[in-house]
Amino acid sequence: MNIQALLSDKVSQAMVAAGAPADCEPQVRQSAKVQFGDYQANGIMAAAKKLGLAPRQLAEQVVQHLDLQGIASKVDIAGPGFINIFLDRQWLAQQAAQALQLPRLGVSQVAPQTVVIDYSAPNVAKEMHVGHVRSTIIGDAAVRTLEFLGHNVIRANHVGDWGTQFGMLIAFLEKQQNEHHEDIALADLEAFYREAKRTYDEDEAFAERARSYVVKLQGGDEYCRAMWKKLVDITMSQNQLVYDRLNVTLTRKDVMGESLYNDMLPGIVADLREKGLAVTSEGATVVFLDEFKNKEGEAMGVIIQKKDGGYLYTTTDIACAKYRYETLHADRVLYYIDSRQHQHLQQAWTIVRKAGYVPESVPLEHHAFGMMLGKDGRPFKTRSGGTIKLADLLDEAVERAHALVSEKNPEMSAQELKDLAEVVGIGAVKYADLSKSRTTDYIFDWDNMLAFEGNTAPYMQYAYTRVLSVFRKAGIDADSLSGALVLTDDREAQLATRLLQFEEVITQVARDGTPHVMCAYLYDLAGLFSGFYEHCPILSAEDEQVRNSRLQLAALTAKTLKQGLDTLGIKTVERM
Repeated sequence: MNIQALLSDKVSQAMVAAGAPADCEPQVRQSAKVQFGDYQANGIMAAAKKLGLAPRQLAEQVVQHLDLQGIASKVDIAGPGFINIFLDRQWLAQQAAQALQLPRLGVSQVAPQTVVIDYSAPNVAKEMHVGHVRSTIIGDAAVRTLEFLGHNVIRANHVGDWGTQFGMLIAFLEKQQNEHHEDIALADLEAFYREAKRTYDEDEAFAERARSYVVKLQGGDEYCRAMWKKLVDITMSQNQLVYDRLNVTLTRKDVMGESLYNDMLPGIVADLREKGLAVTSEGATVVFLDEFKNKEGEAMGVIIQKKDGGYLYTTTDIACAKYRYETLHADRVLYYIDSRQHQHLQQAWTIVRKAGYVPESVPLEHHAFGMMLGKDGRPFKTRSGGTIKLADLLDEAVERAHALVSEKNPEMSAQELKDLAEVVGIGAVKYADLSKSRTTDYIFDWDNMLAFEGNTAPYMQYAYTRVLSVFRKAGIDADSLSGALVLTDDREAQLATRLLQFEEVITQVARDGTPHVMCAYLYDLAGLFSGFYEHCPILSAEDEQVRNSRLQLAALTAKTLKQGLDTLGIKTVERM
C-alpha cells in the first residue's frame, strides 16, 4: 500500500479536471507537522503559474474536484495554496488490518527488472580491510531491498584478480610449495603478500621468473592458470568467512573478477578505433573526451591501451558495462564504489555510451560513498598507522558487545550470551554505517555504535524484543489475532499511519540506494511505538475490542521492524 502514490494519483486527476496541464506534478509529501494533516499537496503554485491563476483560486477548484471519499476525513487549503489532507481513521484501520494479514506487509508488486549490483570487490592475496566495509554492507542492503520488492538481482563481486602482481605471487607460491612440500593455508595473506614483494625487490632471479610468469599467465599457460586459480580460491574462501559472519548474501558464485573481461579487451580497443573514437597518441591508444577538460582546458585523453600493449582499469570497466548489458541483460546497473572513483567511472561510461554498448535507457548509477574516519577525523587506521583488517574489527565488535550484554543479562547461559553478542556486535558495525547518509564521510566510534539509546543497532534490536514481550506476557500468538481494528486515540492513528508508510520508504531506498532512509524510518517507528505503549494500555485495556486492536498494531509494528531490519541485513533476536 503506497499512500503517497494513491494520493498523488487522486490529486493529479483533480488538477487536470480543474484545467491544469496533464504534466503538472501534484508534489504530494508527508506533512512535517500534525496540524498540516498527514499529507500535503504542494504542486498547486507551479500549476497556477502556468495557468496565470491565483494559486488559492486554483487550489479551491482542485479541492472541489478531489475525490477522497472514504480515504480522507478532511481536506483544507493553507497559505497560498497548499492542500492539507487528513486521513480517515476508519480507512487507516482497514489498511493496517490488511497489511497485517497480507504477505510482505501488503507492499505492492513491482514490474520486475534485472538489476546488476557491483559491490564489495576485495583483492586477491590480500585480506579484506576496513576500506571494503562500506561497499559490502551498503551494497548488500541494496540487494536485499530490491529482491524484497521482487526484482531479479544479480550480485557482481568485481574481485581484483588480475594484474602484473600475479607473476610475483605465483612465483612466491611456487617457492613456498617447493620449500615446504605442502599446500600453504595462506593463513596470513598479508604476510604472504609482503614476503613476496620483499623477495621480488631483493632477488633478481626471482623477479625475472615473476616477470616471465606475468607473460605466461596472460598467454593462458596452464601451470600459471592453475597456480593463479589456487590464489583466488584461497582468498575467496577466507573472504566467505567474513561475508557469512557479516550476514552478507555474497557467495562464490557471485565472483565476477576483472579477469572475466580479459578476452573482450582486444576486440573493444579494435572496435573503438574502427568507430573513430580511439586514436594513437604517443604510441598508446587514447580516447579524447570533450566532456572532460584537463588543466589547460583541452579535451581529456583517456588511455585504453598502453604503448606496451597492456590494458587499463578503464578498458576493463568499459568491457564490464558492455557485458552486464549484453550478457546479463541488465535493465539497471548499480555500482557501490568509493566516491574518489567518480570521474574514472564517468569517463568509462561516456565511452560506453558513445560506442553504443549500453543504451541510454539502461541507467549506469554510481552509488558513491564517503570514507570511514577515526575519531581524529583522519582515515581509520590501527595505532601503528596500518590498515585495519575486517576480521579483527568484527572480533573487537563482538568482544565489546559480549561485555555489554553480559553486564545487562547476568542470568543468561554462556551459549546464549555468545550468540547474542555476535548479533549485537555485528549488527552495531553494520547499522552505524547504514544509518549515515552514504555520500558523506563518517566517524567510526565504538561507544556510539554500541549504545542502547539513539539510532543504533542495539536500540533497534531491543525495541523489537520489547514489542514481542507484549505477546509473551499475554501468552498470545501474534499471528492468531483477528477481529476489527479500530483507532480511537491520536497515538494509535499516528502509529498506524507511519506503519503504512513502509512501502514509500522502501521504494525510495530502492530508487536512490539510501539505506539511511530506512534506518531513520525504523528509529522513528520505534519511538512512536514507545509513546503509544506508554499512553495506550494494551493488555490492561478495559474494552476487549480496544485490547485486540492494540495487539494488532503491536503485531504489525513487530513485523515491520523485523522486515525493515532484514532489508538492511541486521539480525534480530526474540529476547534481550
